[in-house]
Amino acid sequence: QVQLVESGGGLVQPGGSLRLSCTASGTIYYINTMNWYRQTPGKERELVASLTTDGSTTYVDSVKDRFTISRDSAKNTLYLQMDSLKPEDTAVYYCNIYTWTHKGWTPYSNNYWGRGTQVTVSS
Repeated sequence: QVQLVESGGGLVQPGGSLRLSCTASGTIYYINTMNWYRQTPGKERELVASLTTDGSTTYVDSVKDRFTISRDSAKNTLYLQMDSLKPEDTAVYYCNIYTWTHKGWTPYSNNYWGRGTQVTVSS
């Protein structure tokens, strides 16, 4: 089973930047979307940014124009560049890869998750 490992989290002051990385231990086939989620205690996990295999990106409104999702296929790595960070961005950030394919009329899908990396924005 392929594993996802996030890195790059930490403590940063408001207005600062961090770049999160998510590296897959092997090749994942039938990728549909690559995503970053975040979660704070007592709240549901929130989809922050998505990247499709054709390069389309979407962001939650609260991070638009501040966060950028990208990938380096040669390195099996997904990134989240986070600029102009705010205290409300504090959360555990999770990498997710969603796969989908079908055989005849039968669909097959899977979700790969990392263990998360803590991002804390505070002065």
